[in-house]
Amino acid sequence: MLLTISTTARPATDLGYLLHKHPDRVQEFGQSFGTATVFYPEAGEERCTAALLLDVDSVSLARSRGKGSPDFSLSQYVNDRPYAASSLLAVALADVFRTARAGRCRARPELAERPLPLEVRLPALPCRGGPELARRLFAPLGWEVSAQSVPLDEGFPEWGDSRYVRLELRGAVRLADALNHLYVLLPVLDDGKHYWIAPDEVDKLIRAGEGWLRDHPERGLITRRYLGRRWALARTALARLAELGDDTEEQLDPAVAEGPVTPAHVTPQEGPVTQAPVTPDDGPPAVPPRPLSVQRREAVLAMLEELGATSVVDLGCGQGELAGELLARPRFARVGAMDVSSMALTIAARKLKLDRMPELKRARLHLFQGSLTYTDKRLSGYDAAVLMEVVEHVDPPRLEALERVVFGHARPAHVLVTTPNAEYNVRYEFLTGMRHPDHRFEWTRAEFAHWAAGVAARYGYRLAVKPVGDDDPEVGPPTQMGVFTRDQDS
Repeated sequence: MLLTISTTARPATDLGYLLHKHPDRVQEFGQSFGTATVFYPEAGEERCTAALLLDVDSVSLARSRGKGSPDFSLSQYVNDRPYAASSLLAVALADVFRTARAGRCRARPELAERPLPLEVRLPALPCRGGPELARRLFAPLGWEVSAQSVPLDEGFPEWGDSRYVRLELRGAVRLADALNHLYVLLPVLDDGKHYWIAPDEVDKLIRAGEGWLRDHPERGLITRRYLGRRWALARTALARLAELGDDTEEQLDPAVAEGPVTPAHVTPQEGPVTQAPVTPDDGPPAVPPRPLSVQRREAVLAMLEELGATSVVDLGCGQGELAGELLARPRFARVGAMDVSSMALTIAARKLKLDRMPELKRARLHLFQGSLTYTDKRLSGYDAAVLMEVVEHVDPPRLEALERVVFGHARPAHVLVTTPNAEYNVRYEFLTGMRHPDHRFEWTRAEFAHWAAGVAARYGYRLAVKPVGDDDPEVGPPTQMGVFTRDQDS
């Protein structure tokens, strides 16, 4: 099976730096199922192409699967694996281009952060769903997609098309993003993985999908197929993405149609996949709901403006989404962004384009690492502090330390705290447990109100609790926000 990646960014041979593979050498990498070879069919100043050729050893692969393999005995040795780009190619790509997928390049760090004109070609790709599915998956990511069905036999066109497509992608995309798109979507198109799907596949999906999966219109389909339709894992992954604020209910529902599925594709474990018929009486298509993460940021920004804050510190800033929104509004003359994770801060700096930020805008931002359970003078001097979806990640015995640091020592005029409403979880049909595996707790409306009222009384603040998102008449809103305002005489 073959994958080629080309660029015309001059000098095009910089592709070798980004992939960490020298254009003048042929390199081989042993895999448990064969050998991956990287070479450059062309390497010039104006155009450079890197090729990943995977030679699958079907005999070794069959033997490694043991006697419990469900495959028909002969099909373990005679199959399309050496020729069609399946999950095996995704595994080889992840191994061979590990550093490039992470977006690291010491020799050309500025290139690793910059979109490049790229062309990706896969001559034979198994695709359950045909060319249209390939377009649905890659086009929203900024790719110009050319997907053509491969006929069963060109000499007998009446036999029809095979299940394979010839795929070509063109676009201005960061190389790391391009590799992660392929890593996730190759097994999704094939709708099958050739290795055991363990629980850590959820973490791999979340990492590889960082920055694009949560906003993808086919997120539910991608998640379910990537995880081999193992519903427990899919529910976990979708819940973690839902915590980032997407249209949760649709994506958590495995009955969402993936398009027409012929009976040959249906197994007893999957059941039929249905699609609601569309009639002229249906009217115009419904407008998709705004992601909860967007509604949450909008609610926080609106409240900060209503309170008249001009300096804000985002405590537990994550990847800098709120900080970016604050910087886009000149009224916020000073913006702080703190997180305990150095990796999150690195991603935030990249997303905010810190290295290319105008000097005046850069002077307004203070990005720093710290912990909310230790006093820190850098937290003082702001009109308002925001803890957006943060407190639920703190162990309950350490909440008292957080309260003391934020409300006792930093003492901004205003503190905004948002947290999930546990009562609303019943509206996420396939969610079991909490919305994120790192949550230490999730409060009901009464529990949050009790905690917030206690904090306000102890530290001299007035409290208002407001809903964020659709306020369900039975279970309340998906997110609840506490608005703390310091008493004038305290």
